[in-house]
Amino acid sequence: MRKPNDMSKCLAAFDQDSTLVAVIELGLKSWLVAGIVPGIERHPLKKMEINEPALIELLYRWRDQARKAGHPIKRICVAFEAGRDGFWLARWLRSQGIECYVIHPTSVCVSREHRRAKTDRLDTEILKRAFIGWLRGETDHCSMAAIPTLEEEDAKRPSRERETLVGERTRIINRVKACFVRLGIRGLKLNWRKAADVLAKLRTPEGRPIPPNTLDELKRDLARLLFVSDQIKEIEKMRLARLRTAPKRGPGAMVRILANVLGIGVETADMLVHEVLSRKLRDHRAVARYAGLTGSPDESGRKRREKGLAKSGNARVRRGMIQLAWRFLWFQPTSDLAKWYEARTSDGRKDTRKRMIVALARKLLISLWRLVTHGEIPTGVVLRAAA
Repeated sequence: MRKPNDMSKCLAAFDQDSTLVAVIELGLKSWLVAGIVPGIERHPLKKMEINEPALIELLYRWRDQARKAGHPIKRICVAFEAGRDGFWLARWLRSQGIECYVIHPTSVCVSREHRRAKTDRLDTEILKRAFIGWLRGETDHCSMAAIPTLEEEDAKRPSRERETLVGERTRIINRVKACFVRLGIRGLKLNWRKAADVLAKLRTPEGRPIPPNTLDELKRDLARLLFVSDQIKEIEKMRLARLRTAPKRGPGAMVRILANVLGIGVETADMLVHEVLSRKLRDHRAVARYAGLTGSPDESGRKRREKGLAKSGNARVRRGMIQLAWRFLWFQPTSDLAKWYEARTSDGRKDTRKRMIVALARKLLISLWRLVTHGEIPTGVVLRAAA
């Protein structure tokens, strides 16, 4: 039975005699386009500069060659691997009336030789074989990535930018503290906004002031710290403003529903909604798999073992959910999920708690997905009081 939103195989019937198939190996300075043209035994291969109109001209030229060979083209299918270039090319090709897909790189089978040959030409051959199998409706050849709209991609930027800035702020604070420790200045609690005025008064254990080069370095670090902190506050302020004016349906409504759960803040809710919960995933298994919170069994003969988390999904969601699972135990101790966790970690062993927190994160993510998609409130979960 066909499952909704299943990208593991193509549903449209594939007629090889009337379908032009092309794959693109995207590079920083050039593209390598490989095609399968009906009626032409040779598979054309063209290296070209990054130029979208030239790509369209190349596809149309191959279409004309197929028509001259007695094979009129009714369908043009193009695919490339997901990567640094994102999805803009797929959106642009679809706007030109060309069927375009984006292949998950990890879903393509490659040789397991220790030193296998790898060139762009060989990569296009692998992509062609995988893409043809997918178009035929055969499973396990490759999987396609859902192509987001420009608005959906843009909605992820505030959360991702804030994550980057928070990491930068932590690095600056650690660098400043390490500098104080190197000078022997310990136990200092500074207001970072007023720290620059206090630096000149600080003394080392020898009674000497901070050396001039180190003092200048600290002032620059503190100025950078204040700048980054102001940017973080600006992102949070703009996000709250957009959330207030968001429509009653869609991602904005999902964020408000999640933020209403005690223990989940606006930042976590915004990240979860735009990274995973607003995606059209077919079932709860797909939700857990997208977050990389599923196991990776290793079974061969009599050997049976678990290699740990698959870690093949969205790393941001996986990190956020594990952190949220620990926080959930603190804010929702009476919920069924928290009781389930406590019952299975009653032995008090640290390794048991660490393993089971991943299971709790998986269950919690599925419960939150059901909350925002079906309106099912997890049993025992406490909501915030209405303002």
